Amino acid sequence: MFDNRIKIGITQGDTNGIGWEVILGALANPVMVEICTPVIYGNRKAAEFYAATLSEEFEPIHFYFCTSAAEARYGAVNFVEVGDKDLKIEPGKATEVSAKAAIAALEASVADLEAGELNAVVTAPISKEGMNAVGFGYTGHTEYFADKAGGKATMMMCSEILRVALATVHIPVQEVAASLNTDALVEQLVDLRATLKSDFGIVEPRIAVLSLNPHAGDGGLLGSEENEIIRPAVNKAYAEGVLAFGPLAADGLFASGGYKNYDAILAMYHDQGLTPFKALSPEGVNFTAGIDYVRTSPDHGVAYDIAGKGVADAQSMRNAIYEAIDIVRRRENYSRWNRHPLERFEREKGRDVSISLKDIPESE
Repeated sequence: MFDNRIKIGITQGDTNGIGWEVILGALANPVMVEICTPVIYGNRKAAEFYAATLSEEFEPIHFYFCTSAAEARYGAVNFVEVGDKDLKIEPGKATEVSAKAAIAALEASVADLEAGELNAVVTAPISKEGMNAVGFGYTGHTEYFADKAGGKATMMMCSEILRVALATVHIPVQEVAASLNTDALVEQLVDLRATLKSDFGIVEPRIAVLSLNPHAGDGGLLGSEENEIIRPAVNKAYAEGVLAFGPLAADGLFASGGYKNYDAILAMYHDQGLTPFKALSPEGVNFTAGIDYVRTSPDHGVAYDIAGKGVADAQSMRNAIYEAIDIVRRRENYSRWNRHPLERFEREKGRDVSISLKDIPESE
């Protein structure tokens, strides 16, 4: 039986990209409002514009307009209007107007998330260049949510066959080596293990750690980072209970199918992880791991080249919504399963009891 009590905020992203097309495509199936309560943050004019490009493919969606997620109705596609009502829509163009519209939707959704009115947020794609031009101040959604949640976020790509986390995210390749250090990698591996347990329900995850240099450094011939930074991090994390293995050469791990032996892979930089992931999982999901908030997104960008043509594939957005729902439920289950057993038992019976394990006498 479906349960739509989970509220999922959905931001419109860049209004000149394919965000609205994949949002409308994902929510066209009426089953969506049975498995969650969607709350879209965006511009009505943009919604109507892009709905017209999809009119031959989908039945029109009837929105319930509200001022915040607090007013959202179960069983409806809710719509919180934000930003300039006279928005100029120019599909395929990076403009200040479209970037500001993306920021307005993002900030409104996070305000409701912080207020406890949403369980998760799913973000449509933004133009990092456009956002930077209007003073956004972050290199991407991952960094923005990390700042708002007050934690250290990890960008993780997820699909049914593969999970890839990144040690470094949106930085130039020439800065990657200098950005790696043993302690940070150990901390990330410990956090990644916790995420895989609480957010994905894996009892004891196995994590493959990629090398930075070709052939895992070839014993130091092709670089020293493996011996000086990555291998010590793997060993220290293993000593702390993390089933981490590596450093492993990326080409061999993916080409041989060896990635199937692990629950997640930690890549050293953006394209090292995302290139094989997208080749193997073209409809994957981007998840911001390691923070209290649940945030997912489709694994593609604004796709200006096809914006407004009604041909964008909504499956990755659909998967992002599904994943957000699943992670919210898994976190709730994990928290419930790991409560003090006596406390859980008494709470379920409706009693508030202060007894603890130290109050229970040892059996003779």
